[in-house]
Amino acid sequence: MSINHLIIFVKNPELGKVKTRLARTIGDEKALYIYKLLLEQTFQVTLPVLADKKLYYSEFVQNMDQFNDLVYEKHIQSGDGLGDKMYNAMKHSFGEWAGKVVLIGSDCFELNSGIIEEAFKALEESDYVLGPAKDGGYYLIGMKELNLEIFQNKEWSSENVFLDTLLDIKNQEKSHYLLPTLSDVDSEEDLGDLRGYIEE
Repeated sequence: MSINHLIIFVKNPELGKVKTRLARTIGDEKALYIYKLLLEQTFQVTLPVLADKKLYYSEFVQNMDQFNDLVYEKHIQSGDGLGDKMYNAMKHSFGEWAGKVVLIGSDCFELNSGIIEEAFKALEESDYVLGPAKDGGYYLIGMKELNLEIFQNKEWSSENVFLDTLLDIKNQEKSHYLLPTLSDVDSEEDLGDLRGYIEE
């Protein structure tokens, strides 16, 4: 039985350093509050998933937060850009003999445990799995073997990331599985049900 690894990328929740696009319209304090809600949601949906859980912080490892140190193996993201950081995290997991690796961020309030489990199941038949985001990126990527090209030559935070990644997969003549399209929370228009938490 192959080992499943779930990699979770988070930012350290610091005022003025998270959800900066959102903060332009709702302010730093409310943006930080929203991000803390997203972190809690990320914890709630990843906890039940049967996988080795690897949590990667943006700046420093945070102990004694909601991510239990006994359940989540904690690291710091390393690399020059987002693609480099994701590749290095994946490389670490495959170096620990992971059979299937799924990586998510902490920006998708619509993500649930079932979708993550669906991603691991899809990798039994497919080489890659992608969770498209409505802004043109992706909220989840999974694979069975390490591939540097998937993370190279991408304009991160642009509307072309998902399509460019899909094109790489097709050019390599590999199979893929697509999860439901969900919304990442980047701007005020993306808040959806979260809006009620900040409205007085």
